[in-house]
Amino acid sequence: MNTPAGNIHEFTVSELAGSLKRTVEDAFGHVRVRGELGRVIVAKSGHVYFDVKDDKAVIASIAWKGTAQRFRFRPEEGLEVVIEGRLSTYPGRSQYQLIVESMEPAGAGALMALLEERKKQLAAEGLFDADRKKAIPFLPTTIGVVTSPTGAVIRDILHRLQDRFPRHVLLWPVLVQGEAAAGQIAEAIRGFNALSAGGPVPRPDVLIVARGGGSIEDLWAFNEEIVVRAAAESAIPLISAVGHETDTTLIDFASDRRAPTPTGAAEMAVPVRAELKASLTQTGGRLVAALSRHIERRRTELRSAARALPRPASLMELKRQRFDMIADKLDPALLNHAAEKRGRLRVLAAGLKPAALSRDLRQKRELLAERAGRLAPAADRVRRDRKRDLDNWSARLEALSHQSVLKRGFVLVRDRAGKLVRSGASLIEGAGVDLVFADGERAARIEGGRRAPKRAPETPEPVRKSKPKPKPRGKPEAEGQGKLF
Repeated sequence: MNTPAGNIHEFTVSELAGSLKRTVEDAFGHVRVRGELGRVIVAKSGHVYFDVKDDKAVIASIAWKGTAQRFRFRPEEGLEVVIEGRLSTYPGRSQYQLIVESMEPAGAGALMALLEERKKQLAAEGLFDADRKKAIPFLPTTIGVVTSPTGAVIRDILHRLQDRFPRHVLLWPVLVQGEAAAGQIAEAIRGFNALSAGGPVPRPDVLIVARGGGSIEDLWAFNEEIVVRAAAESAIPLISAVGHETDTTLIDFASDRRAPTPTGAAEMAVPVRAELKASLTQTGGRLVAALSRHIERRRTELRSAARALPRPASLMELKRQRFDMIADKLDPALLNHAAEKRGRLRVLAAGLKPAALSRDLRQKRELLAERAGRLAPAADRVRRDRKRDLDNWSARLEALSHQSVLKRGFVLVRDRAGKLVRSGASLIEGAGVDLVFADGERAARIEGGRRAPKRAPETPEPVRKSKPKPKPRGKPEAEGQGKLF
């Protein structure tokens, strides 16, 4: 039996979840919470999910992408923070969560801990290494200044430069405090580096990033990672002058030089003009004096060396005398040489008369005729000797030929395979052989030879009749040669 529910209103799950959401948001539309960050998750969308906790409770929190981009520091687990936002619920998981609208570190102690942690991280990357530091130019032509255009800092820098050594100054106005300050400072440093040399806007030879003193919160923009990386990447030498002498920010470690004050940065950038002029005057005077002493010393050395040298006239006297003596001998020597060559020419010319040439030509012609007459008999004699040798060798070759042996009555015996038969014992009774005579070949069959081993009878091989070779002319055929067997 069902009991009636009475007058209790019946909610759907969505209605109840929506009612709880409105109730929580109305009651906690704006809250300020202090606690420690738990797990921190940055989604691909840019939203940041994290927990805020103390020793007794945990509240899930979320910072939308637009809000997270305005944070002046990176949320990290274990950092104590102060959060402002509103409380809401997430019906899909039946949980409440804190929608963050702003978040700050909880006091200077937390900021210093965050600063120290960031300093260690950037130092580990080598951004503060001494070998990255660049030298400041002695006398820059153009100085770039990154600071606020309305503060006393830019006036102090310009005034100090005017007193020491007036230079061309380019100001890149930026905010030096607040959420947008870090991005503008980093953009200014990179913008100066992006200027091309020789362009319409001169590229600075040195940069000064400056700000007056303040609390750690006021100077926090110069501790941001984006500013520190821009300073470390700067190809233009950079002087940091942030705060007072006791203030230290991370840009001081990444810069090439750190000045205690903005005025001190101007003093580092340029020398004192009056002192430089005085130094140049003093150095010029010392140079002139040194040159004068050097010239006088060289002049003295030259005089001493000149006194040790003999007189120029005495150096030439001996050479002049030798020249005169040789010149006196030159004319007779030339005449004697010409006379000697003339006599030699006469002797040679006498031997070149036409009669002598004709006589020599006649002698050579007679010698040639004599040798030509001796050449023909000698050639005939050599030819006869060679013919006689050839006939002797031909006779020997004919005597050693097997045809000569056959003509004397011998016969060559070959079996049917064409092999030469050297022994009668190798012949088998009834085997066919070929007999080679001087005038041709004849076929024959062996009788009375050794008997062949017994084997199955086979058709007797017919006697192969070779065609007789044509009879040589002039020689009668031998009779009875085919009836030897």
